[in-house]
Amino acid sequence: QVQLVESGGGLVQAGGSLRLSCAASGRTFSIYAMGWFRQAPGKEREFVAAISRSGSSTFYADSVRGRFTLSRDNAKSTVDLQMNSLKPEDTAVFYCAAGNALIPPTTPGKYNYWGQGTQVTVSS
Repeated sequence: QVQLVESGGGLVQAGGSLRLSCAASGRTFSIYAMGWFRQAPGKEREFVAAISRSGSSTFYADSVRGRFTLSRDNAKSTVDLQMNSLKPEDTAVFYCAAGNALIPPTTPGKYNYWGQGTQVTVSS
């Protein structure tokens, strides 16, 4: 079992930045691939970014590539999502997830553990 807690969400103007953090507790953090997903009202949960167990590989959705950067610190059991050049369409609840896969999945069903989510609102 692993517990995940997200933080860092909030309200920001378009063009601004936010940094989301996910803190893990429980089992050894480094055995999990980590992902971020988001869900806007009335929409399905969608993939944002993922990072491998070691942090050597990262994957991004086309919609955020070049604007978002994902990193992890296995010593601190944290994974951070730096979000720059935010757009109103980025508004959603952002979720952190942990999965056992060797290659970080891009589908929600492949992840085993989820945080409670943190709201990100980007005003125009």
